[in-house]
Order: sequence, then structure tokens, then C-alpha cells
Amino acid sequence: MSQLHHSSEVGAGDIATNISAPVEAAGGRRFSPLWRNRDYMLLWIGQLISSIGGQVSLLAFPLLVLAITHSPAQAGIIGALRSLPFVLLSLPAGALVDRWDRKWVMLLCDTGRGLALGSIPVALWLGHLAMIQLYLVALIEGTLMTFFSLAQAACLPHVVAKEQLPAATAQNQSIESTSWTLGPFLGGLLYKLGLAIPFLTDAISYICSVLSIFFIRTSFQEQRVEEPRRIWREIGEGLHFIWRDALLRFLAILMWGLVAPTIGFTLILIVLAQRFDASPVAIGILFASGGMGSIVGALLTHPLQRRFTFGQMTIGSAWVWSISWLGLAIAPNLWILGLANGLNFIIVPIYFSVQYSYRLLVVPDQLQGRVQSVFRLLSFGTQPLGLALTGALIQWLGPVWTVLALFVPQGLFTLIATFYRPLRKAPALAELVPTKNASEPRRDVTATSS
Repeated sequence: MSQLHHSSEVGAGDIATNISAPVEAAGGRRFSPLWRNRDYMLLWIGQLISSIGGQVSLLAFPLLVLAITHSPAQAGIIGALRSLPFVLLSLPAGALVDRWDRKWVMLLCDTGRGLALGSIPVALWLGHLAMIQLYLVALIEGTLMTFFSLAQAACLPHVVAKEQLPAATAQNQSIESTSWTLGPFLGGLLYKLGLAIPFLTDAISYICSVLSIFFIRTSFQEQRVEEPRRIWREIGEGLHFIWRDALLRFLAILMWGLVAPTIGFTLILIVLAQRFDASPVAIGILFASGGMGSIVGALLTHPLQRRFTFGQMTIGSAWVWSISWLGLAIAPNLWILGLANGLNFIIVPIYFSVQYSYRLLVVPDQLQGRVQSVFRLLSFGTQPLGLALTGALIQWLGPVWTVLALFVPQGLFTLIATFYRPLRKAPALAELVPTKNASEPRRDVTATSS
């Protein structure tokens, strides 16, 4: 569920207001709406295009490998090489992103990704595409994606005002939601038009990202005054910052407890759909229902953030995350399974946006890359183990009992979160914005040590 990266009296008028109306901060300061922030819109549009392109090639990669080799194992190796750098490099990448110029990191990474993906259509047109090239492209793209994603995560507080971070992170979730919905569909369509076209499309999308970032005027980080030290010492500082903050430490554990059991949801969904004799087209529509649910969740995120405290949002979304997971087990037909999947994904952008906003507000700029890398490693670094465990459980128990078994850790962590006092007492995100007389966010009710 997390790969796609799983009192609502909110109407259409509320959502429109969030996007277009000026924001008034505590203290009377007013900010222009995000759509009038030139730098933010450049970043948002560029990342929307490149994210859709990434989903296009994500589907095309295994299709191309299967067409060349007829080997599912080879397709699996390509997928593993694309995700392996994230597992191995997240922590050092986070430290380096805090040390290097984040804008240049993003520019160079997407330039490299564009060149790597662009080499595939060139090789196809020349008739010299080899598996070793596909392996290298997958590895290069995965490595550069690791650095780019961490730099992007850390730069947002410099592109928008602190008071607008919750709204910006909510709107950023719409990028992922839209790409999850459109990317696979476009990937299949473009692949039918020609083997090279999906990869050329992705390469062009990275060029769009590079151009958008290049024209952003603002700096992506504060001026660095400390001399670089040994990389492992800098990584240790990020880990220590999380460890000594009781609430951040608990949030990291909670994220792992919710995400790890759902990593293999794609396999579960496919097996459940096949039990209902679903065609490949129907399975594609089934996955698109998750993207549509995610878009709804992205629209609801900011209005909910304005109505509830961070603690209420975290605990409430954790319960919805866990309970909605059970819908996959009780769906009696393909239509209800699609509905359950869509409802399941409504909560994904809400949960991740709230957590991301909190970290952007409470973590110092010089530690953003390192702290974000730990949370992302806990979220996505469990993929190899999670996928293997899910496959084994389906083999032994069947898909329905696998869903029920994987609910147990989710429910347990959610129950613990419900009674964790520092989380229950955590204030609204707006109360964490630094005041004019304070350089650090206000965290009156959060436990900062243990």
C-alpha cells in the first residue's frame, strides 16, 4: 500500500479555498496562495511530469525484459536492481544531501536519469540492446533516484513559507496520486505503440524536471558553516537526533509497523483478482482504483490538517490504515475489491503528508536529509523482506488469511499509538511553525528526550 511510496465535513468549497485563498498565519501574516508562488509551481509541475514518466517506465521495464528474455527471473532482477540502491544508500545519501548543494544534486541526478533512460531507445533503434545495459540503467536510475528524492524532500521549506508547509505537502501528494493513476495506463499504451517509446517519454520527463529546477530562484538550503566530517559520523548525528527525541523515535517505529506489513499488497491484490477470474485489463483497472482513492485522499489532507491536531491526525489515520486493510479480505467480488482498494488508498496521502509536514517543521535544516533518509529507509527498505514474507504467506495460508495475518502487526502498532501520551498530546501542525522570536519550532507538549 505504501509503494503507491496507504470528522471529514469537507466539501468542494473547502478544497477550492485551500488551493486559491491567501493563507493567514498566527500573528496576522498573510501569504499568497501556492499557485502564485512561482518557484513552488515550477517544482510542482516538473515533479508531476517526471513522476508520471517514472511510472511509465516502471511498467515498461519488466515488459521489455520479458519480451527479450521470456524470463520472469530476469524481470525480477531488473526490479531489484532499481530498488537496491535505496536500501543500501539511503543513510549516506541523506548525509551527503545535507552537505552538498541540494539544487545541484537534483539537477545532476535528473540529468543522469534522463541520459540513462534515453540510452534504451537509442540502443533499440540501433539494434544493439543488451541485458547488461538494462541492468546498468536500472542500477543508475535507482541510485540517482535515491539522492534526488532526499534532496527534494529537504528543499521544500525553502520554496514555501513554513506556515504553508502542510498545504504544500498535501498538494505534493497529488503528484504521486496522479502518477499512480495515469502512469501505468500510459505505460501500457505507449509500449503498444513501440518498445522504445515509454523510455523516451521518461527521458523527456526528466528533461522537463531539470528545466523546472534550473529556473527556480531560491536557494534549497541554509548556508553551511561547519566543515564536512566523516560520513558515518554525520549519519550518526541524524540517527542520534531521532533517538533522543521520543516522539520522532516513536513515529519512525510506527511508520515501520504500518508500512512493512503492506509492502506486498500488489501481489495480494493480483492473487485475489485472479480468484475472481479477472483479465489483465481488469487487474489494471483494479490498480487504478487505488490511484483514484489516493487523489481523493490528497484533496482531503489539508482540510483535515486544519481541523485536527497532529496527534489526532496520526492516530486517526493509523486506525483507518489498519481497518481499511481488512476490506481486501472480505470483498466478495471484483467490483467490491476495487472499491475496497480505492478506500484503502484514501488514507495513504493523508498519513504520509502529515508525517512529512511534521518532520519538515521540527527538524533543523542541516539535518533534514539525514532524518528523512531514516524514515524513508524504514518505509521502503523493507521491500525485499516484505515481498518475500508476503509471497510465503500466500503460498502457505492463501491470500485472505495472509491479509488477516498482516493486519495483526498493523492493529497492534495502532493500538500502542492510541495510548502513547506524547503523540496524543501533540499539537496542530500550525502551532509548530517558528515564531518571529524563536528560531526553532514550538514543541511544548512533545517529549524530546527519554
